[in-house]
Amino acid sequence: MDSGTLRFDGIDYPDGRSSDPRRHGWMEGAPPPSERQVRFADESFLAFPQMRWSLSHMRELVPTVNVWRGPGPASDLGTPTGAHDAAIDGLAFTDLQGRERRWDESLHDTYTDGIVVLHRGRRVYERYFGALQPHLPHACFSITKSYAATLCATLVHEGVLDESQRVPHWLPEMKGTAYEDATLRQLLDMQIGVAYSELYADPQAQIWDYARAGGVRPRPAGYSGAGNFYEYLQTLQPEGRHGEAFAYKTVNTELMAWIMKRVTGVSLAQMLSERLWSPLGCEEDGYLSVDPICVPMGGGGLSASLRDLARFGELMLRGGAWQRRQLLPEAVVADIRRGSDPAKFAQAGYTLLAGYSYRSMWWVSHNALDAFEARGIHGQRLYVAPKADLVVARFASHPVAASAANDPITLPAFLALARLLHHG
Repeated sequence: MDSGTLRFDGIDYPDGRSSDPRRHGWMEGAPPPSERQVRFADESFLAFPQMRWSLSHMRELVPTVNVWRGPGPASDLGTPTGAHDAAIDGLAFTDLQGRERRWDESLHDTYTDGIVVLHRGRRVYERYFGALQPHLPHACFSITKSYAATLCATLVHEGVLDESQRVPHWLPEMKGTAYEDATLRQLLDMQIGVAYSELYADPQAQIWDYARAGGVRPRPAGYSGAGNFYEYLQTLQPEGRHGEAFAYKTVNTELMAWIMKRVTGVSLAQMLSERLWSPLGCEEDGYLSVDPICVPMGGGGLSASLRDLARFGELMLRGGAWQRRQLLPEAVVADIRRGSDPAKFAQAGYTLLAGYSYRSMWWVSHNALDAFEARGIHGQRLYVAPKADLVVARFASHPVAASAANDPITLPAFLALARLLHHG
């Protein structure tokens, strides 16, 4: 490994400091010089290191719908006093590859764009790097799933949806597809047998067909595929059996979001605004990317500010309660925290997540802290550790999409932080 680079899967990438978008001057100038432009049409917005700019500017690249924060004041998370800064920055831990690391350096090694730490409901640590600023929404990617599925589980609790019902009960269009005999609960827990690959490193994987259908990846000349998310979902065919094993596939979330809209008549953007953004007192509007028929991308289209992401984590930590109001049913949060069957999860082969399970689109650790997580590609993370009274919200722009590239640092770093604050 040369100075200024980090190697992942045999490829050298500029490290966290040398890839800082402020050093590259992406999209600066009037107009920006061609070599400094970040475009949707040529997919440079997802190239590295351009991504370190684009993940904080997604609504300038793709169509979006607003998630309104409402008219009220922002809720108070406290202001970091700096009392914990030196201890946290100097925190030493051993990563999963046996390397000794320091917390402050690990932020660069995981390409962190911003991180907020809440302990006992108050901000104790906050950092921003590169293009991200406190007021800017950043791409959440699959953390979107945890937001959407928590709302879906709430609709189940309220009796609006029946988790044992099969998909065509609400969506007759899905007869004759992989989902004809799939239940809503199997969708929520990602236990669906469908011929669909989520291997991000494979340019032929179906995840990219889904993305092109939804307009979040450019379509090639002569494109004749599905025109929107709903059309694409109707093309999916079965592979394997439902309910036997965990298999992470974003299309399951998109289908769940379709059911929610069909039954309630309320868009995901409006539901997020009314049930979370406004009552939580979020500081900034969020936004969701939308497909060509203005369907919000439930599987990964949300962008939010870092502090507002932390607010959602704190809500989950408190069992759905916020400022003397129960915004989410306590039973829904408790069900998520209990997790699902680790044996079904183990079949997916996540070697770095031994003992985990997956429930209502949250990753449940079953560790000593009862930690559970929302995760997104390229390093997005919302880490909730109830027994340490800790929430960590992190945005990143890691060059490798899969979490396995940053987990060897992230998992022990967050565990060490929890122990420091819990016993400090």
